[in-house]
Formats: sequence, C-alpha cells, structure tokens
Amino acid sequence: MTGPGRVILAATPLGNPADASPRLAAALASADVIAAEDTRKLRRLARDLGATLRGRVLSLHDSIEGRRATQLLADLTAGSDVLVVTDAGMPAVSDPGFRIARAAIDAGIPVTVLPGPSAVLAALVVSGLPVDRFCFEGFLPRRGAERRRRLDDLAREPRTMVFFESPHRLQAALTDMVAAFGEARPAALCRELTKTYEEVRRGTLLELAAGAEGVRGEITLVVGGFAGTGDRGTPAEWARRVAARVGEGEDRRSAITGVAEEYGVPRRSVYDAVVASKHADDESPGERK
Repeated sequence: MTGPGRVILAATPLGNPADASPRLAAALASADVIAAEDTRKLRRLARDLGATLRGRVLSLHDSIEGRRATQLLADLTAGSDVLVVTDAGMPAVSDPGFRIARAAIDAGIPVTVLPGPSAVLAALVVSGLPVDRFCFEGFLPRRGAERRRRLDDLAREPRTMVFFESPHRLQAALTDMVAAFGEARPAALCRELTKTYEEVRRGTLLELAAGAEGVRGEITLVVGGFAGTGDRGTPAEWARRVAARVGEGEDRRSAITGVAEEYGVPRRSVYDAVVASKHADDESPGERK
C-alpha cells in the first residue's frame, strides 16, 4: 500500500514569469492536484513556463479554503501530491494555504515548501530601511477604528514593519500611520514589484501620504521601527510639553506631533491628553460659573 501524498506550498513570481524556478515548472507539470487561488492566472503562468498541467486543477480562495482543505485530505490520504499556489508570492502569507497545511500536519501528512519570490522580502530589501530585525503585519483591518487601534499598538515597535495594503485603502492607512507613528517616521511604498511599472517611493510617512492619491497596483508598505528612548511619560506631562512648545511659538498641531515622537506614543493619545487638560482647566473651581 502506498503512503500519503504531500502538500507542496509553492512560491510563484510576483509579476515577472522569468523569476520562476525550474523546480516550479516541474512541479506544475507533475502535480497530481493543483489548488490555485486563481485558476486562470495559474494556466497563464503554466503557458509562460512551458509547463503542461496534467493534474486536476481546483480553485482555492479564502472563502472556500476550509471546505477545500477537507476535500484535499482525501486526495492526500490516497497518495496524491497537492501543489498549492497563489496569485503571486508564497502561499499562506496573507493568502490561502495555511488551512490546508495545518489540516495536513494535524493528519500526519508531509508538508514541504518550494521556495521562491516573496513580496515581503522583496519590499524589505529595496526599502533602504534596517533589515536586521523586522516583523510582517499583513493587511491592516478594513475598519478605520480597528486599523487605528492596531497602529497605536505598534507605535513603539522597534523593528522595521512590513504591511500589505490595497490601493483604495492606501490613503487612509498612511494618514492613520502619520497619526500613530508621527509625520517624520521613515517609510517606503513599494508598488508593482518586478513588474513593468515597478516603483519604490521612499520618504517620511507624511510625504508618502501626501502623494498616495491615485496609486494603483500591488502595494507593500515598509515602515521604520520606533527609534525613541526614555520614559513614555504621562498624559499630564504630554499636555504640559505641548503647552510649553506652543508657548515658544510652535503651532499646536506641530507641537502635538513633536511630543508624540518625543515620548514614542501615538499622536492621538497626546491630542486626547491636551483636550482633557483643557477641559480640566475649564472645569477648575476658579473657572466654574
């Protein structure tokens, strides 16, 4: 009796078919079953690589991955190899693939990887930001309030951060990053990597946010980590520092941003502290009517 098959998580080119490895072409031609995020893109890639697909091709997108994993376990148990590919880059990294791999591991079925292109690493190395320590945050939440909370949690993250973002949410995401991380935080906007119109914009978050309108294509954002030191202080301290800077002639908006960066806290937290301090002053016994 033959043993079970294998799950093969295979990286595909980000855009340029020439980046595909000979191993990928061979795997496409020999796999018993291919689970693909987009079957049309899979067939286009196979044509570009000169690979004839002999195995069964199944669609694999987020909404059906759980159900598909259950179905594929039967193929794997029967001895078939299942090749998992997404539209671009490595499966399971903000793309389908994790549930199938996890189900196979839990069932004692081998899982292996066919390495290759990764948008995370590609953007990281061209960003010009530190690469010795980094974290991948995937896609930020779609809802504004949830996105801002996530960014606030990352305000003091010292590692370089990598995000995926969709074009229609890019402006809002960068605006929220300015508020959470500060206007001067260094970042890079990487668009259409390896493709004809590849573009890498480097600058501060404020500069990137100012030019984000109308940007299209596959987008990866790389943001420098928090470089501040010292105590985070208290809301009362933040409010006093803002008042002091305003007293020295700085406008309030810039003062709030500067204090947020100085203490390594979200700009919104400093703003709330200033508002609370003003409210407390207005409500002091000497001011009540």
